[in-house]
Order: sequence, then structure tokens, then C-alpha cells
Amino acid sequence: MRALLAVTLMCSAALAQAAVQTREIRYQDATGTALIGYYAYDDAVQGKRPGVVVVHEWWGLNDYAKRRARDLAALGYNALAIDMYGDGKHTEHPQDAQAFMAAAMKDPEAAAKRFDAGLELLKLQPNTNKHQLAAVGYCFGGKVVLDAARRGEKLDGVVSFHGALATQTPATPGVIRAKILVEHGEADSMVPPEQVAAFKQEMRNAGADLKFVSIPGAKHGFTNPDADRLSHGEHGGPDIGYDKAADESAWQDMQAFFKTAFD
Repeated sequence: MRALLAVTLMCSAALAQAAVQTREIRYQDATGTALIGYYAYDDAVQGKRPGVVVVHEWWGLNDYAKRRARDLAALGYNALAIDMYGDGKHTEHPQDAQAFMAAAMKDPEAAAKRFDAGLELLKLQPNTNKHQLAAVGYCFGGKVVLDAARRGEKLDGVVSFHGALATQTPATPGVIRAKILVEHGEADSMVPPEQVAAFKQEMRNAGADLKFVSIPGAKHGFTNPDADRLSHGEHGGPDIGYDKAADESAWQDMQAFFKTAFD
């Protein structure tokens, strides 16, 4: 009886210790800009596992982006929420967010180098399988990961959640390596139908492996539970809104997509 109790206690202790672990990692891009990454992994998973870069919304590297990294870690991936603005800065003021995003995207080559710095940092983590890599992005981050696919980054897959679809650097035939999943809200006033049509045509012309999911009634920001609050903030806000059903269905789509992409 005592032996059984001891084994039970040991198993309970092991389960208690096995959990998603997180830490902040300071790093730099090629220009020397100070950046802060948020790394998450499950220490119950043995050996190397696929790595997933998480790119934040236009608000910056906030708690929501970090939560998504933890969610991915709980699925068994190594996840790194990267910093596209510098010093991990973030805001809830739409004008500040617009300014941060504009500054980050004014030079596509510089933005690419900042993404690359985060990807390289993820690859350096000892549990990351360098041969199984993907990226997910939300809003502004959706554009970032789609642009990474457009320039032929060595990624197995990219997923855009309510991301911007227009680009300064359209894909050319034969360059895209990654499979692409786009989760788009049909009621997204920030990504109009003509932008959707142009994106689909661009992907057809490039020969991309694209799955495009249109979610009826979903607005921009539909995955973020804070979207409703942020759309009615003291500073005013963009036309965004949370949709629990859309959020959950998009997350399920992502999981199925990764199983195929990492196969």
C-alpha cells in the first residue's frame, strides 16, 4: 500500500511539474534594434517539436499575442511571439497603433529582417525542430506572415487570422514554399472584397497552395476577446469585434492545417 501511494505521489508530482513554460528573450534584428520575444513550450513534450512564430496585431506585443504563444505550446509546439515594433512596445490607442504599424511597414526589407530575426531566435531554442517551422499572424501580423510566404521563407505553413491581404511585394510564380491558410471574416470592413479578390488572384498567379476560409458575420479582430472593448475605447476604435464561434472554428482549422503542413 505504501509503495502504491509513493508511486501515485511521484506521478502526481511529475504531472504538476509538467506544464507550459514561458520566458522573455531579448534579441536584436540585423540593424541592432532591441527586440523582446516571448517564448513558450510544454516541458511535458519530449524531444524536438515544430516551431511556430506568432506575430502580434497592430497593438504590438501585448498579452493577447503572448496568450496565443502559450496556446500553441499547449498543443505541443515551440512558440515564439516576436516583436515587430522594438522593445516589446504595445498600446491600446488606435492612433499609436497606426503609427507603430506604419513605421514597421514603411520599409519592406527592414520588416523582413525583423521577422527573420525572430524566426532565427526560435530556431536557436534547443527543443525546436529546425526542419518543421510555421508562422501565424493576427491583423497586422497576418500581413507579416503572408509577406514572409510571398518572399519564399523556408516555412512549412503560414496562417493569417483576420490579416491584411494587400502588399507592396506581391508573390511571383514559383517562389512561395509555404502552404497558406487564411481565416477571414466576411464582415471585415478593414479588408474589403476587392482586396480579397486581388489576393486570391495573386495567389493563383503565384501557384500557391492556399486554403481561404470566409467566416460569415465575423468582423476584423474576431479571434481577440478584447476586440469589443478596444473598439469602444476612450480614444475611439476601429470596426472590430470578437466572435467566439469564429475564433474556435479558425483555431480548429489551424490545427488541422498544421497536421498537413508538418507531415
